[in-house]
Amino acid sequence: MRIRIHGGRVIDPASGHDAVAEVWVEDGQILSLGRAPRGLKADDTFDASGLVVAPGFVDLGSHLREPGFEHKATIEREARAAAAGGFTSICATPDTQPVVDNAAVVEHIVKRAKAARGARVLVLGALTVGLDGQLLSEMHALNAAGVVGLTNLDRAIKDTVVLKHALAYAASAELTVFLQPEDYWLGRQGQIHEGAVSTRLGIPGIPSAAEVIAVQRDLTLAAAVQARVHFSRISAAESVKPIADARRRGQAVSADVSLAHLSFTVDDIGHYDPNFHVRPPLRAASDRSALRKAVKAGAIDAISAGHEPHDGDAKAAPFGVTEPGMSTLDTFLPALLAQVAAGAFDLPTALAAASTRPHQILGRDGGRLTPGSVADLTLFDPACRWQANGETLHSSGLNTPYLNQTLTGRVVATLVGGQWAYRNFSPV
Repeated sequence: MRIRIHGGRVIDPASGHDAVAEVWVEDGQILSLGRAPRGLKADDTFDASGLVVAPGFVDLGSHLREPGFEHKATIEREARAAAAGGFTSICATPDTQPVVDNAAVVEHIVKRAKAARGARVLVLGALTVGLDGQLLSEMHALNAAGVVGLTNLDRAIKDTVVLKHALAYAASAELTVFLQPEDYWLGRQGQIHEGAVSTRLGIPGIPSAAEVIAVQRDLTLAAAVQARVHFSRISAAESVKPIADARRRGQAVSADVSLAHLSFTVDDIGHYDPNFHVRPPLRAASDRSALRKAVKAGAIDAISAGHEPHDGDAKAAPFGVTEPGMSTLDTFLPALLAQVAAGAFDLPTALAAASTRPHQILGRDGGRLTPGSVADLTLFDPACRWQANGETLHSSGLNTPYLNQTLTGRVVATLVGGQWAYRNFSPV
């Protein structure tokens, strides 16, 4: 099918293009940016006047819950929610039941995702069997099954020897290891950032040092075995410099920050609001400012959604016993545009961090609108105001601090591989 998208402001961070232009799509690829060759006719025409046309977003770690936790979410619903949020690819985390530590579970997730016809679902495999931090997973088999990386999420590998061997084995399989850095002993009893707020609320704190120490350790081990690592959800200002220094030394390292950590601070917890219970914890305003500057400077490569949908019961308890995580796919675009409006960085930088650079981290083609590139596009209205509620949110998870708030910026359509995965022509 040949699609013509006209009238929109086309932003391609990879090439620097930012102007009103036509985009032509054919056979799943970008055919041309600008006017098509004379005589070419479209099978489908989309009027994007007033919209921004950009490469589709990519999330580097979404918890889709299936298999095993379908009472929280399903692959089908979250893949469709992702498309409605402007995402063309999302990486499914391995904390399912059974855990994604073997090829059979990978194949199940891929099959379910294809049937959903939403965003493309890529799979992250478990670094250790059962995510228990003891036995290494069959990484070469997982690689053959198509995983795009390995992670133990926030399940600490306490034994440094095991972690070193895991990094070395991943390197032999040519797989990137996604690390959520936190020293187990400093973080095991904490729930929010250690400081004045944790003292006032009487909630055990997690110091920034828990992350910084883990970053330094992981960088040292990765360099020793020449492993390629990606740090997920960096939250502390002091973590930025060692990562940037390692990159300057030629080490294969990248990092992302969740949009929640760019948007909120520990002060937003207020009177124990469980929707702000996340891991790593929201930190101080100074950390948020440093992380915004790091994204602008490119010291942090990507902005992630860090999507963690929960059922109502998971958050309907005292703060300390609620489950951490925010549902973020639906609200990613307006939260990203709020960063631009606040002057944290400009729109092309935001789009690069949400699309182009995640593609590079994954080592996949995409994130650009040049002819021959995969036709993964998001079209959004940057001025549309809408209310986030149970009727307008597509994800199963309503655990968002934006619930019942009016937001600015709405995805209108999403193309995945040249096929419409989402189109919304209804009034909003």
